[in-house]
Amino acid sequence: MSSQALNLFRRHGRSAWGRWLVSRAICWRAPYFASIAPTIEVLEPWRCVVRIRDRRRVHNHIGTVHAIALCNMAELAGGLATDATIPDAMRWIPKGMSVRYLKKAKGPMTATARVPAIAAAASGSEVHVTVEVQDAGGEAVFDADITMWISPRKTQ
Repeated sequence: MSSQALNLFRRHGRSAWGRWLVSRAICWRAPYFASIAPTIEVLEPWRCVVRIRDRRRVHNHIGTVHAIALCNMAELAGGLATDATIPDAMRWIPKGMSVRYLKKAKGPMTATARVPAIAAAASGSEVHVTVEVQDAGGEAVFDADITMWISPRKTQ
């Protein structure tokens, strides 16, 4: 069995309306992500693609996409990709994030997260998820390395 988010996306993510609906449902579950109004475009094991529109709400004082909006986007994409990849008996939590701002982020943004092969350890292990954010022209404006802690779910 796969993650709830992945199941929801597989059921409804084939249309623009369905992707919007899945995105809102995920933001309902994790409300802070709603601050960037993301749309989940792709969700599959090992990969997730998230888009945000260029709106004043995500701008900084110089009119570009705010650094923390990019971090928020990276964490959402990285978390969903991890969730879609790990076995049901495992759970994940971000442990750290290293980011690079490569150029001014103007216009709509697309974040692509990639998860490497995961070797499940009985006591837990670290996985480094990479996320690249590109502008509408396909140029990288930001990248992140998110350290995810993967561990067995606690049994009740």
